[in-house]
Amino acid sequence: VGAETEWLVVDSSDPVAHVPLTRLRTLVDGAGPLSSGSRVTYEPGGQLEISTAPFPELGALHTALAADLSQIRAHLADHGIALTGHGIDPLRGPLLQQAEARYRCMSDYFGSAGLAPMCTTASVQVCLDIGADHADALRRWRLAHALGPVLVASFANSALQAGRPTGLRSTRQALWSGLDAGRTAVPAGADPVEAWSRYALDAQVMLIRDGEAGWVADPGMSFREWITEGGAAGGPTEQDLSYHLSTLFPPVRPRGWLELRMIDAVPDPYWPVPMAVATALFDDPRASELAEAAVQPVAGRWRQAVADALTDPSLAVAARRCFTAAVEALPRLGAADLVPIVSEYAERYVERGRCPADDLGSHEPDAFIASTVSTQRRTVRGAADHPATR
Repeated sequence: VGAETEWLVVDSSDPVAHVPLTRLRTLVDGAGPLSSGSRVTYEPGGQLEISTAPFPELGALHTALAADLSQIRAHLADHGIALTGHGIDPLRGPLLQQAEARYRCMSDYFGSAGLAPMCTTASVQVCLDIGADHADALRRWRLAHALGPVLVASFANSALQAGRPTGLRSTRQALWSGLDAGRTAVPAGADPVEAWSRYALDAQVMLIRDGEAGWVADPGMSFREWITEGGAAGGPTEQDLSYHLSTLFPPVRPRGWLELRMIDAVPDPYWPVPMAVATALFDDPRASELAEAAVQPVAGRWRQAVADALTDPSLAVAARRCFTAAVEALPRLGAADLVPIVSEYAERYVERGRCPADDLGSHEPDAFIASTVSTQRRTVRGAADHPATR
């Protein structure tokens, strides 16, 4: 199990200002190598991503990520910078800060509609084992997609965008899923190998290397057409295929493992909860069996999850059953230390048919700015003492 946690970056003295990426890079470099080996990268709008190595069990993952996150947060706090957990930036509009060819071409390909999802969104991506054999992989693939709407609804945390309510609980998921169905929708088909192969072949090529001209956006062909008809420089290489796969953004992306991409970044101190719940429901046999039964009635309810989250009665029932199964499974997985934070989250949100977006949707922008600054100051002071980040 591994995790990729994305964070919005905020100047505590001016939460509505964009933090220049050059400044952020300098500060992060000053923090030194992360003690547990996580990798730091940057999203197009300057969001910071901390990606772990794969770990053999959940407890080790949590310990490592907590240490690395605490290290980088403490250093940034010394310079007035905070990392905040929201699925979409609640205050600032999009600003493309990455000058790399990949991101320029991505921006050209998506057009203006792509700026907000590229530059203002953040998520918790949980990376789970593909399975022991073909039958196990098939089961896990199907569970991932059936469970997806429940995870969207349970962790929805993007109801405000640029200071205004959107009318949705997970605006981040709505933006990504509506951007380009050929690369962001759920692959169709019961067999994962066939479904993913067809999906990848039929997706439009986002960018292509054109000799000395560098990268060219949107060459106007699918990858299947590139194979069968060739391009200006001939057919694709294996490296071209690998790069093409990295430009596909479905809710569940197979990469030799299953990457769950549908979960909004969540507020402090709850960042461990999505990875704990997802891992428990996939890796504990009893919890997995209970989850499969719980999510069967709500499989495919992506739109309801995005708009209504756990105010949808059927999603609420499924979520409560899944969280109960996960809490019971964590000690069996050697992760009993995570039970308190998962139970706290369940009591605050899931058992009440709520999600973090319900905390944000009622805030006026000025009040939310004050709340954001206050929360970040408390986070920096108290992070070392909270059980989730110890």
